Amino acid sequence: MPEAEDVRRVALSLPETSEKIAWSMPTFRVGGKMFATLPEDETSIAVRCPKEEREELVLAEPGKFWIADHEAQFAWVRVRLAALEDEGELRDILADSWRQAAPTRLLDSHPELGLPGGS
Repeated sequence: MPEAEDVRRVALSLPETSEKIAWSMPTFRVGGKMFATLPEDETSIAVRCPKEEREELVLAEPGKFWIADHEAQFAWVRVRLAALEDEGELRDILADSWRQAAPTRLLDSHPELGLPGGS
């Protein structure tokens, strides 16, 4: 099961990612845009997720994904770290969120961070 330090290590391994404390918690950013947070209890992460996709995620895997009340109006979803299969799944989730925030120049210069599954 991935833990808070795994989240930090994987997030910071993504190109041009920085960590900044906001709302008393670590947040991870690329190009000035936040793509992940590690809330207070460090048992979950919040990541970017298009609203139309997050509903499907939550319905398909409610033990893994949920929408925090204060984030319901935003395109974010929470992920329970204990429900993740391994660090590879954590990396896929963080990389997907990173892609949603990264500037085009970074996306173009890092094709290896394409869609999960090697696309």
